Amino acid sequence: MYAGRIVFAQVMEFLPRLAFARCVARHHGNRRVRSFSCYDQYLCMAFAQLTYRESLRDIEMCLRAMSPKLYHAGLRGKVSRTTLADANERRNWRIYEDLAQALIRRARQLYMGESFSVQLDQVAYVLDTTTIDLCRTLFPWARFQRRKSGIKLHTQMDLRGSIPCVICITDAKSYDLVLLDQLVPEPGAIYIMDRGYMDFRRLYRLTRNLVHFVIRARKVHDYTRVSSQPVDRSTGVRSDQTIRMRGLQTSQLYPDQLRRVSYFDADTQRRLAFLTNNFDLSALTVAKLYKCRWQVELFFKWIKQYLRIKAFFGTSENAVKTQIWIAISVYVLVAIIKKELRIDRSLGEILQILSITLFEKVPMEQALMETNLKDNEGRFPKQLTLLDF
Repeated sequence: MYAGRIVFAQVMEFLPRLAFARCVARHHGNRRVRSFSCYDQYLCMAFAQLTYRESLRDIEMCLRAMSPKLYHAGLRGKVSRTTLADANERRNWRIYEDLAQALIRRARQLYMGESFSVQLDQVAYVLDTTTIDLCRTLFPWARFQRRKSGIKLHTQMDLRGSIPCVICITDAKSYDLVLLDQLVPEPGAIYIMDRGYMDFRRLYRLTRNLVHFVIRARKVHDYTRVSSQPVDRSTGVRSDQTIRMRGLQTSQLYPDQLRRVSYFDADTQRRLAFLTNNFDLSALTVAKLYKCRWQVELFFKWIKQYLRIKAFFGTSENAVKTQIWIAISVYVLVAIIKKELRIDRSLGEILQILSITLFEKVPMEQALMETNLKDNEGRFPKQLTLLDF
């Protein structure tokens, strides 16, 4: 019989406690706190994410049912929904943002050698945004529409391992270009974007910082063709042109040459055009890079399906951002566990297994180990049948 720690404690062992303590001290999270520390708050909220809890009362009831095991999970404070609500309301959400960033740095190191559908030497990032709808009455601070509130998650994702690098949370009324304004350009990297990020002044700033980009072009661009390159039409590429913008404003905002690649997608029967400032990659590679943009869409779908970021335990801005950053930290923590333990399962499967084994005293590797279920037919040859005709 295994007499070690429960699975929840084993999961939290991958949390960098020293980095977490620094995050708490930086933002004075435990100031005037008597019993329910920031770490207790994080454990309660992480438990809610890992086990799909729906409300503060749900968290309180389930944790109190496991009260003999809470000490072994690392939870020292008394679990109360009012105490947890006050902590989410008052304690700075930037504590958990800094913690998530520390986990992201660790995860990116682990997934640095991962490959994706395009073989590249450079680092490739995807920029995209998702909207989370909120109730106008309960969340009046998150301006969106006349009868609806909402927030946006502006995300920069590393394609190696599908790890989010930068996340900016704003009200849903803000434009997608907010992320480009806050972006710290990484020379030599490739940024993949949709048409919502089309702004030639910002794109030219990336070019001046020695950053490459691939962005889907709009149909209304006014440009002149400088030269054309031969293409293999059997690959789906229709044209590979060097162009220069000739619009009254665009020619001034982006005075350098650009590359325009036209591609026909046989699956969707659509013809797409892309703009890039990279003249070294093949035209087919440019089209494949843009197709990799769907990895961030899968990330948004995953966190909305498996984590609690659509129903919130508090209504204030601080409570909402606290819950989102803890959810992101849980996602990255599961990705770290998958890589370090070399588990051959998807992140969704790992999260589902953890949801029912958190308070079991079994080795986590054994609980997450891939098992092959075999047909037991014929296992008991002497088994009597219920009805024998």
